Amino acid sequence: MHKIIKWWAALSVCMLGLPALADYSKSPEADAFIQMMAEKHQFDAAQLRALFAQVDKQDTILELIARPAEKTKTWAEYGKIFLQPARIDGGVTFWRDNRDALRRAEQEFGVPAEYIVAIIGVETLYGRITGSHRVMDALSTLAFDYPPRSPFFTSELENYLILMREHGKDPLINKGSYAGAMGYGQFMPSSYRHYAVDFDGDEWPDIWNNTTDAIGSVANYFAEHGWQRGAFVTVRARPPQTIPALPKPIDKPEQTAAHWQDLGFAPVQSVPADASASVIELQGVRGAEYWLTFNNFYVITRYNRSAMYAMVVHQLAQGIYRQMRPELESEDD
Repeated sequence: MHKIIKWWAALSVCMLGLPALADYSKSPEADAFIQMMAEKHQFDAAQLRALFAQVDKQDTILELIARPAEKTKTWAEYGKIFLQPARIDGGVTFWRDNRDALRRAEQEFGVPAEYIVAIIGVETLYGRITGSHRVMDALSTLAFDYPPRSPFFTSELENYLILMREHGKDPLINKGSYAGAMGYGQFMPSSYRHYAVDFDGDEWPDIWNNTTDAIGSVANYFAEHGWQRGAFVTVRARPPQTIPALPKPIDKPEQTAAHWQDLGFAPVQSVPADASASVIELQGVRGAEYWLTFNNFYVITRYNRSAMYAMVVHQLAQGIYRQMRPELESEDD
């Protein structure tokens, strides 16, 4: 109960003197949500109405979610955004600055440091761009005014309010992406509640300001989704003359590497014949590219449901590792 009182007290102070931006307290969709929160989670309905009176519907968010880069660009265009020398150099700097936490995350979760760094590099440019939208605005706009994904964002809004109450935080303070993702690793509220970890022992999983917690949380997310220590992620393959029907790019691999080799896809390096694998096609600078993808590639797509996203994380990770490798090898000597 003391957390609920603390949460509402913090919110009340923040709301004093603020003009109403968009009166979601009068929205039928918001009202139904408020009633659900009151009945299911014992929130005070009047307090929630006062909160939603301070929430701004943002048309720019609706515009952004209607045209995500993963759906409007080819792989050649999408990859060019992230696979720049400056982002690789930034990853090297981030690795050096957080060497101990990354080493410990590798040991505890089995996820290579370069993939943890690459996720943070793709998501927020190593914490430099974490989002400028209030999380309450983003989640409310998408929950109540974006019917195609209203159930998902309604659930995330539910998780966000519970999260803020659990930690006694003001829900109007946090900023994030246009989709409501937060912190260095851009966790959605449900992902935070399930996978964020206190990796520095201060009893607060702070993914907003604490790189150690952010690193541990990304590693835990991968581990909980089935990352296989030391296993392949993806390997380029030479295609057969006739391309067979391929699975959906983000489906879990259900065949083996040997199956795809029998169909004529020749990996450019040796891979375990019995490893679960799939094949994806990407439109690169020189036309179609074909890649054998393995379980760890599928795990990356659990972070963002896009094969291009997973590929850019993989290639950024490899670029960062190549630069760090001499230092890492000298440490082992």
